[in-house]
Amino acid sequence: MAETPLRTGFTTGACATAAAAAAAGWLRSGRWQDPVEIVLPRGQVVRFALAERREGGDWAEAGVIKDAGDDPDVTHGVTVRTRVRQIGGAGVRFLAGEGVGTVTKPGLPIPPGEPAINPVPREMIAKALGPGGWEVTVSIPGGAEIAAKTWNPRLGITGGLSVLGTTGIVRPFSCSAWIASIHRGVDVARAAGLSHVAGATGATSERAAQAHFGLPEHAMLDMGDFAGGMLKYLARHPVARVTVAGGIGKLAKLAQGAIDLHSSRSQVDFAALARLAGRPELARCNTALEALSLHPPLAALVAGAAREAAQRLAGPRCRVDVLLVDRAGAILAEAR
Repeated sequence: MAETPLRTGFTTGACATAAAAAAAGWLRSGRWQDPVEIVLPRGQVVRFALAERREGGDWAEAGVIKDAGDDPDVTHGVTVRTRVRQIGGAGVRFLAGEGVGTVTKPGLPIPPGEPAINPVPREMIAKALGPGGWEVTVSIPGGAEIAAKTWNPRLGITGGLSVLGTTGIVRPFSCSAWIASIHRGVDVARAAGLSHVAGATGATSERAAQAHFGLPEHAMLDMGDFAGGMLKYLARHPVARVTVAGGIGKLAKLAQGAIDLHSSRSQVDFAALARLAGRPELARCNTALEALSLHPPLAALVAGAAREAAQRLAGPRCRVDVLLVDRAGAILAEAR
């Protein structure tokens, strides 16, 4: 039986643009266009139904419910609300309403003090509004609570969510948002002048690395399974030193050349582990933890091999070290 294709959705930036276009249309004509039509950055024409519409003397406001398709997006189902007001002059002045964050650290695409509305959504909204001067306030009710579950606080975005999107389309399980957040974390660290950052495969190894080196919060990159996404970006945008921290299974896969460490996309090669340790019986193991229990020196061997693999990805301008951490957070091996 053929699998049902996963359904795409729309970014917060596309939703904010649709709401802005509808509100501006009311200011120009006194009529609401519902559904409202917008053009995405790659030329697709799409339509959005309005969930809310309000108007005042010199302003109008519309709301669109975000549909992220089949992607497990934390903002799926939120209302993206945009209020527009015509002002003198030309250009667009953006304001952060309820649930939209404000940038507080350098290194992001938007300077400190500005609403966390990324460049492409700003361009989309400006194009949808047309000529003249405009004041645009984007709100996402409940956004501050949702943002606490995202990387925004670490990136220096306070008070709410970011309005994101480069194409207007959310593609299910593309992982692009996660990798983009890793890249923004590197940008923030570089702008802050940090010489040492760390990426970990999970929360336990992250806490261990941060405590071991005494690193500040904004030095911690949310690498997760995307070791390649972090290390290859560091090769192009180097920081003097990066620590990769993780458990025996994830680091064994990195040592063997995997750059995506998710269990569905890479597997431990136990024959290779056996050759690395010089212990043929390890080839019959079912898990990396089992292999480690049979041969504890494997921790140092895997850490060293993972460091060499990571260094190749990070290039010569970024020095790599590796911490191998157990499930309780104890450091079993360190390779520099």
